[in-house]
Amino acid sequence: MMLLNHLRPGGRHGIARDETRDPIGYTLAVLNRLARSELLDRVGLRRQAEQTVFAVTRGGFRTATTAGRVFARAGARGRAGRRATATSPGGVFDLTPTDDEQMLVDVVTELATEVVRPAAADADAACAAPAEVLRAADEVGLALLGVPESLGGISEERSVVAGALVAEALARGDLGLAVAVLAPGAVATAISTWGTDEQQQTYLPAFTGGDALPAALALTEPRPLFDALDPTTTARHEGDELVLDGVKSMVPRASEAELFVVGARLDDRNVLVLVESGADGLGVEADPAMGVRAASLCTLTLERVRVPAANVLGEHDGTTYAECVRLSRLAWCALSVGVGQAVLDYVTPYVKQRQAFGEPIAHRQSVAFMVADIAIELQAMRLLTWKAAARAAAGRDVSRDVALARKLCADKGMKIGLDGVQLLGGHGFVKEHPVERWYRDLRAISIMEGGVLI
Repeated sequence: MMLLNHLRPGGRHGIARDETRDPIGYTLAVLNRLARSELLDRVGLRRQAEQTVFAVTRGGFRTATTAGRVFARAGARGRAGRRATATSPGGVFDLTPTDDEQMLVDVVTELATEVVRPAAADADAACAAPAEVLRAADEVGLALLGVPESLGGISEERSVVAGALVAEALARGDLGLAVAVLAPGAVATAISTWGTDEQQQTYLPAFTGGDALPAALALTEPRPLFDALDPTTTARHEGDELVLDGVKSMVPRASEAELFVVGARLDDRNVLVLVESGADGLGVEADPAMGVRAASLCTLTLERVRVPAANVLGEHDGTTYAECVRLSRLAWCALSVGVGQAVLDYVTPYVKQRQAFGEPIAHRQSVAFMVADIAIELQAMRLLTWKAAARAAAGRDVSRDVALARKLCADKGMKIGLDGVQLLGGHGFVKEHPVERWYRDLRAISIMEGGVLI
């Protein structure tokens, strides 16, 4: 009922676009889509939105060809785009989510529980996200989380913390499906954060005008000892165009994506380049991995791909690229926390119910200590991730914070997956229980770059 009071016009915050709302209040506004969706009755989310009366007419953007969508250039070339403002840092060290953030987490958690978790096993086997899951995520409007309200999104302040909370909540359902759901939003967030006026006016209407545009962030490369800050994909000037050559791996939903943000090396600096799917020389090949299989990971090949020189996102001095890598790594930290929480939630009742030698195995000290260690490490991972997200939202330098969070989440996340399998014994090795899938997914945290962004 508290959620509905927040959503109902005249409630504590209100939701009409001309009313004053706090930043995450904009996030809640997008939930009005649920009230008009036929998916509600099928996925169990009607309870959250049945009394919502806020309505926004969003025009379609469905001009598609076999080679991909045709984007009509708009906006002023060279003019700086609109930016979300930094949050105001508080003086008290308190990372407790606000009431609005907690409500957002509650709604996304229900989505993860009612829609994502039941579809996870089949999606992992098929290496593809079901259309129903993607449609449900579009109904909630997750792709708009990083887009400012002035550009058709839902918040005027940077939503890094909200993004971390959403990624964590989704990953409790399934990491692979979470990546598939969040992939389009990564591109929308990148364009909103670093794009020029022309880039924003050209591409963002495809995200804010209806269903989220299939899109993907491509940073990872298939080579030993890969370092995201040292890409081998190259871009060079030829007249008013850039020519890109290289290979990107582990790109989520690349086979259906109509727009890519590709990391490349240009004039001895790292840059992000917008590449449309219809560009000549662009190739996609399915490349299923050990984990994160539901994200439909692919290899993206670029052979003399030509794009306008104006397609470079942000600064050409490497600072934009480095910030993108850090925010992507932070997103993966949040995902690892979500999967780790799923492991803890699953093994705790299991060890209390599983009998051995006439008593629950939880009575064994070695088992109890292992579960306690999972809880301790998980809370440390969450603390570092939320702290880095809060500092990023305030516009501070987070290179150190992200490095600490990523190191802890990569090491302890993988250990949580391993301990989860160990606690289930033989059951941890079979697909009847989801822990083996979570273990495979958590192995990816230390090697994945890109794909998601907060």
